[in-house]
Amino acid sequence: MWLYVIIVVAAFLLVILGATVVTRRRTRRPPLEPPPTAPPKARPAEAPRPVAPPPVRTPEEAAAEAEAVIEEPPAPAAPPVKPRFRDRLGKARSLLSGYVGSVLSRSTIDEQTWDELEEALVRADVGVAATTALLDDLRARVRSEGITSPEELVEALKDELKKSLAPADRGLRFEPGGPNVWLFVGVNGVGKTTTIGKVARQQQAEGRSVILAAADTFRAAAAEQLELWAHRVDAQLVRGAEGGDPGAVIFDAVERAAARGLDLVLADTAGRLHTKVNLMEELKKLRRIVDRTPGALKEVLLVIDASTGQNGLNQAKQFGEAVDVTGVILTKLDGTAKGGIVLAVQSELGIPVKLVGVGESAADLIEFDPEEFVDALFAA
Repeated sequence: MWLYVIIVVAAFLLVILGATVVTRRRTRRPPLEPPPTAPPKARPAEAPRPVAPPPVRTPEEAAAEAEAVIEEPPAPAAPPVKPRFRDRLGKARSLLSGYVGSVLSRSTIDEQTWDELEEALVRADVGVAATTALLDDLRARVRSEGITSPEELVEALKDELKKSLAPADRGLRFEPGGPNVWLFVGVNGVGKTTTIGKVARQQQAEGRSVILAAADTFRAAAAEQLELWAHRVDAQLVRGAEGGDPGAVIFDAVERAAARGLDLVLADTAGRLHTKVNLMEELKKLRRIVDRTPGALKEVLLVIDASTGQNGLNQAKQFGEAVDVTGVILTKLDGTAKGGIVLAVQSELGIPVKLVGVGESAADLIEFDPEEFVDALFAA
């Protein structure tokens, strides 16, 4: 009996021991790797879509299309906007507005009214002589027309100013068929060389061919400055050696213009020599050289800085005596209250103001319009 029990227990232990050994062996085996997967099958390439062939054109149709493209005119460039005097004469208008406001605040025209008008015109650099003549004419008009109100007086003053500026030929003289020479004169520092560059650009815009002559050989930077403008406007330039003969430069420029069929010679000149006498004699010499080509000299343009006022008037007198100035170009008119120099130059010297500068760009050099100028001075 006990033997039978021992045998059963031993058999049970053997079974348990065998199961444990099998389990340990299984745990020691490395894990089986997953079976390799087959690479995805490549999709068959799609056949290219058919492209419609271009329409077949006859040679006549192709030639007509090419001709239409060639003959199509380019889009016109927008013209530069001309600046208005009213927008650029703020300083001159401010000077007059106080006096005009005082006159308009009165109920009658008395001697104090005339004194205020006189002071306003003199301070605007109209000049004493021109102011006296203007007010004398205005007094006579007040008596003859029976003007009694300040409003009528101011309107009469504006009308007299326009009349005094009206009788003048302000166009720049040009005759086709040969080179036209425009001499630019004036003292250094007034913007003469820059003005020449602006005039060159404007004349080219009107379809005229231009050559620049750097005849100011006494100022070191003058030729370089004019050369810079020649590059900007794509114009030819004739220059000489520093300190060389200005007459030779003028002569070469006129000869080249005649040989190449160019329309305009714009000549810069010296603005300062050792003495005033030397300067004026040099300008007379340059004029004689230009006159060797009969009829070539069309303009002698005096460039004046408007801010110099009566000094500009004195310059006009000196240059006018030397080279017979045909017109005045006033620069920097937008930056000064001395706009009356316009009236002084024309009334005392009989020289018309042809161009005025009212800004820095080339488009700001504009023709002088007396009516627009006077209206801008008295604008509210």
